[in-house]
Amino acid sequence: MQWQTHTVFNQPIPLNNSNLFLSDTALREAVQREDAAWDAELLASIGQQLGTAESLELGRLANANPPELLRYDASGERLDDVRFHPAWHLLMQGLFANRVHNLPWQEERRRGSFVARAARFILHAQVEAGTLCPVTMTFAATPLLLQSLPSAFSDWTKPLLSDRYDAHLQPAGQKRGLLIGMGMTEKQGGSDVLTNTTRAEPVGSPGPGEAYRLVGHKWFYSVPQSDGHLVLAQAKGGLSCFLVPRFLPDGQRNAVRLERLKDKLGNRSNASSEAEFCDALGWLLGDEGEGVRQILKMGAMTRFDCALGSHGLMRRALSVALYHAHQRQAFGKNLIDQPLMRQVLGRMALQLEGQTALLFRLARAWEAQGDERERAFCRLMTPAAKFNVCKAGIPFVAEAMEVLGGIGYCEESELPRLYREMPVNSIWEGSGNIMCLDVLRVLAKQPGVMEMLSGEFEEVKGQNRHFDRAWRQLAQRLRKPHEADGRAITRQLYRLATGAQLLRHASVPTAEAWCQMMLDPRGDAQVAENCLSDVLLRATGGIG
Repeated sequence: MQWQTHTVFNQPIPLNNSNLFLSDTALREAVQREDAAWDAELLASIGQQLGTAESLELGRLANANPPELLRYDASGERLDDVRFHPAWHLLMQGLFANRVHNLPWQEERRRGSFVARAARFILHAQVEAGTLCPVTMTFAATPLLLQSLPSAFSDWTKPLLSDRYDAHLQPAGQKRGLLIGMGMTEKQGGSDVLTNTTRAEPVGSPGPGEAYRLVGHKWFYSVPQSDGHLVLAQAKGGLSCFLVPRFLPDGQRNAVRLERLKDKLGNRSNASSEAEFCDALGWLLGDEGEGVRQILKMGAMTRFDCALGSHGLMRRALSVALYHAHQRQAFGKNLIDQPLMRQVLGRMALQLEGQTALLFRLARAWEAQGDERERAFCRLMTPAAKFNVCKAGIPFVAEAMEVLGGIGYCEESELPRLYREMPVNSIWEGSGNIMCLDVLRVLAKQPGVMEMLSGEFEEVKGQNRHFDRAWRQLAQRLRKPHEADGRAITRQLYRLATGAQLLRHASVPTAEAWCQMMLDPRGDAQVAENCLSDVLLRATGGIG
């Protein structure tokens, strides 16, 4: 009997075995422009390896097999350990080998290392995002620890600066590489860390580098398998920052109890936990009462990584959608040749052109912290970028799903995982309103910030009427900003900073199209066909 009912055809091949770096023209140009051309050859090699079907499968496996909390061993001894799928460890090995966790902190640091590291981060985000959480916290904590490691932990310096991933459950000084986590938020406060109730009492003499006993809890104890955590707790002098190691200097386990792992919407591969401190030992970093200031040194960097991670996820979603649209036929044409679909995909590609330009301008600013203007740009635009890029990611991936239709909504596609992954970057390290309040705080208190903005925007004045009008309107609003306008101000600051970058460096049609799309109140106007052709070609690396 003949059971075949139909022939399967017009089904696009999934996007495998592409070079994630060479296929992204805007990224290649940004790396060249912002002083990291020396890394282009290695980035191409990383992009080739990460774009393979094998790497993408590791990302799928790590999320399909989430971590497991091991509270006790077979004899009933307390473990408080986390078991991961082998795919997680392979992905972490790649991140460490590519020095995404410490590239700018190496002794042989090169100009443009922040930019090169940002590019590597974005490439890895397109394969698997959960592994980036421990990497970004380790990256942000390393300079603080190198400056203020208590004497009992002097043997941490070498593994902090190594390129080896070491998942062994043993004291940090005996390991080839370290992970650092964070423990800030508590049940009653969330982002309002000043309400924290965890108490810290000195074991002997109080002061920087001294040991304290901690009693309390953390509602989100990120990456519980880390070798140490930076923890906020209330000391006599106020909210303070402590290094809480997994193993004490004498080799004993610290009294940190893992209560459970969070059951999260996305970010499934990564372990997030709830923890309690039962007279755990922590060593004071800085002075008592300086906890928020110490953590903010890390927080700004992790916020920047949130924006980079969301951008990487968005880039992958667009790549999947474009690859599908070049193959799938509907109504007698390939999807990419349908006028309305070209508008949708062109606007998405144009959005990423702007994000790439702004994020790598910001990466360069992170490197030039000795320059007052660059420091002000970094301080203002980091929360603005996190707010805008992370917020934009959720509808962006949803739009990419629609390009694929029902196939994109099914779990065999990458897109459902990317969609579930998007909200965490908007929430973690301060949600939207926190970012906007930070922007307002910088505008009110950061010396030279208005002069910096004027310098950035006046340089391109007269090149585009939409940009000029938006800058005049924002300058008027900034004379007396109101908290209720925080989101509108943050959104417009980001758009103007992005527009300024494109007016400097992009082709005239691309810059004008972006300004019309993002700064014209009638922003639904269609993108010109000549710009569409160029921006879509750039989004595929000049292929297709």
